[in-house]
Amino acid sequence: MDSSKKRILLVEDTASLAIVYQGFINQGHYQVKVATCGKDAVENITDFNPHAVILDLNLPDMDGMTILKEIQQQQLPIAVIIITAYGSIDIAVDAMHYGAFDFIVKPFDSKRLNITLSNALENLSLNQKIVQFNEDFSRTQYEGFIGESLSMQAVYRIIDSAADSSATIFITGESGTGKEVCASAIHNHSSRKDKPLITLNCAAIPNELLESEIFGHLKGAFTGAYNDRSGAATLAHGGTLFFDEICEMPIALQSKLLRFIQTQTFCRVGSSKQESVDIRFVCATNKDPWQQVLNGDFREDLYYRLHVIPIKLPPLRERDTDIKLLINHLLQILSKEENKAFTSISNSSIQALMSYSWPGNIRELQNVMRNIVVLNNAEEISLDMLPAPVNTITPANSRYISARESPNSIDNSTSPDIIPLWQVEKQAIEYTIKLCDGNIPRAAALLDVSASTLYRKKERWLE
Repeated sequence: MDSSKKRILLVEDTASLAIVYQGFINQGHYQVKVATCGKDAVENITDFNPHAVILDLNLPDMDGMTILKEIQQQQLPIAVIIITAYGSIDIAVDAMHYGAFDFIVKPFDSKRLNITLSNALENLSLNQKIVQFNEDFSRTQYEGFIGESLSMQAVYRIIDSAADSSATIFITGESGTGKEVCASAIHNHSSRKDKPLITLNCAAIPNELLESEIFGHLKGAFTGAYNDRSGAATLAHGGTLFFDEICEMPIALQSKLLRFIQTQTFCRVGSSKQESVDIRFVCATNKDPWQQVLNGDFREDLYYRLHVIPIKLPPLRERDTDIKLLINHLLQILSKEENKAFTSISNSSIQALMSYSWPGNIRELQNVMRNIVVLNNAEEISLDMLPAPVNTITPANSRYISARESPNSIDNSTSPDIIPLWQVEKQAIEYTIKLCDGNIPRAAALLDVSASTLYRKKERWLE
C-alpha cells in the first residue's frame, strides 16, 4: 500500500455502479476502497482511515445521513462528497449543513467526479492548516512557559520541531528568561522524556570539581574522593544532559567536553577505562557565546559543535502582551500559596508594571508579585502596594486615559462643538501609541484591547 496516496472510501450499494465509479477515480493519485453497505462504511472509516468519503445516502441497512452526522460529531478530518439522484437533491443540500463538502447528481462522468474530489481534498488540507495555525498562535501556556506573544510562539514552534531530534540545542537569553524551563520543555517533548534530565550549572560548581561532576571519579582520584562516584554523564544515559551557564566552564575542560560530545565516550577522573553513553545535549548561557569566543574564553570548535539549533529567549521587556498574563497567573498561584484574598489588580498598577523595564525578567516579576502578596492584605492590588523600584514608575497622565471631569464642570459658554465619538477614540489611540513610542502591543495592553483591534482601526483610518 502506497502511503503517499490519498485514501478514498466509496460507499455505493449497487455493485455495477460501484465498479463504474471506482473506474472513474484516478488510480494514480488515490487508494480506493469500496463499501456496499452502511456497516462496512462505518468499519472502514475506522480501519481504512480515509481522507475522503464518496457517500450514497440511500443504503440498504442505514441512512447515509447517519454516517455523515457521525463523521461531523466526531470531528473526523474527512472530506465527504454526496452522490445523489435528482429526486434527492433537497436531501443532499441538507447534507451540506452537516459538513458535506459538495454533492454530485447522478449520472455523472469521470471528469466531474475527479474535479470535485480534488477540490474536496484541497479544502480539507487548507482547513487542517488553518486549524494548526490557530492552535500554534493561541497557546498561552506551554510546558511551564506563560506567553502568547509572537516571540514566544516562535520559541514554542522551535521546541516542537527540534525536541525529538538528536541535534544539540543552544539556548541563549538574559538571566531570568526561563532557560532551564526551556531545557525541560525540550526534554519533555522528546522521545527521551521517560529517561533522566540531568542539569549541571557550570557557574555554581568550583572549577576543580567540575570535571568530576561531569564524568565521575574513582576512589582516591583526588583528596576527598573517598568512594567511586558516577558523574552526570553516567546518570544522563538515555536521557538529556543540560549544561547551564556553559560559558563559565574553564577553557582547559572545554577540550574534554568537546571530545565527549563528539564521541559520547569518556573516562572517569582517576581511570583509563572508557565508558560509552547515549545522551542528548542541551546547553545555555546568559552571555553572547560568540563574543566569548572572540574574547578567548570559549573554544571556537566547541561553539560550532554546540551551536546547532539556537533558541533565543526574549527578555520580558520585549513581551509586552505577556506581562499581564504573567501577572494574573502569578497572582492566582501566590494568593493560594500565601492564603491571601487577592483576586485582581487595578488598571493603574497594571500600567505601572507594564511600563517597568524588568532587567531581572520573569524572576524579578515573580519576586515583585510575591512581595506584594506577602506584605499586603486586600482583594485588589493597588498602586501603593508596588515595591521599589517598580513604584517609581507611574502611568503617564493622559486626558484620554484618565480624565474624570464631570459634565457639570464643563463651561458650556466656551466649550467647542461636540467631537464625534470615533474621532475621540482615534485621538485616544494615537496618543497612547505615541506615549508607547509606537509600540502597538503595549498601547493595546494599556487600552485593554487586542493589538489586532488597533491594527484594524489604523488600517481603516487610512482608507
